[in-house]
Amino acid sequence: MDDGKIYGAVEIGGTKIICALGRKDGTVLEKVRFPTLPPADSVPKILEFFEGRGIASLCAGSFGPIDLRPGPSYGTILACPREAWSQYPLGKTLEESLGVPAVIDSDVNVACMGEARFGAGKGKQNVLYITVGTGIGIGIVIDGKPLHGLLHPEGGHTRVTRHPDDRMASVCRFHPDCAEGMASGPAVGRRCSMSGESIPDDDPVWEIEAFYLAQLVRNCMQIVSPNVVVMGGGVMERMSLFPMIRKGVREQLGGHYVFQESSDLDTYIVPSSLGGEQALKGCLAMAADTFGHPPSRF
Repeated sequence: MDDGKIYGAVEIGGTKIICALGRKDGTVLEKVRFPTLPPADSVPKILEFFEGRGIASLCAGSFGPIDLRPGPSYGTILACPREAWSQYPLGKTLEESLGVPAVIDSDVNVACMGEARFGAGKGKQNVLYITVGTGIGIGIVIDGKPLHGLLHPEGGHTRVTRHPDDRMASVCRFHPDCAEGMASGPAVGRRCSMSGESIPDDDPVWEIEAFYLAQLVRNCMQIVSPNVVVMGGGVMERMSLFPMIRKGVREQLGGHYVFQESSDLDTYIVPSSLGGEQALKGCLAMAADTFGHPPSRF
């Protein structure tokens, strides 16, 4: 039920930032986007959008890794490829500048929350969200709450077995054989020397892509035990990938891990369902959850 309050949502991605105002029920009332630049350029634009708008609280989902442990560094973006954002105190800056409670999480966790609360995972106990785009990330919501530990989930860097016909070097600067390095958008582009949008559906590159993504899905299924697997991101807009991934998962499981929900992979491994607004809607839900119950983080 809507509580009548206005909440703030911020999605900070590698190429764009989206700020939005909305309701507890996930309704997005207004939004604006601009390119992701260094914090000195981007953060003033974020603050300008929300100042004087009467928001009750705010949630930001960002690329990471992010320190999510309670303490002075809560919400700080840790060392990351976007060097200007490394060690930036995002949570503290937003909360102190706007004077409202601010909750921070990974961009994939907030997207997972959006799907769990309003989308393909609605009504499910455990929801797994996998995004495949410039990078690969996973978000996990268990019993209505995003999973945290030392950090947020970093499943995109889990190891995969190489396809026997694939000789391409990993695009990940950390790992020679992780899912992100072998199956992200840049990996597809390097493998074909062209953008993914230009590659036809029948190109063998998609079989290799599905081979790696099926491994990631299978590993996450058996570790996290989700009730549904939702896949989004730019690469997953190619719907022809889903049947290949499901087929690969079925073959890799080998008859193991077959339950009522997972026995029908057509309804178990599904596309994102919120028209690209899953992260914003997830932020609105988390901001509303935080209002009135702000944990002592700083």
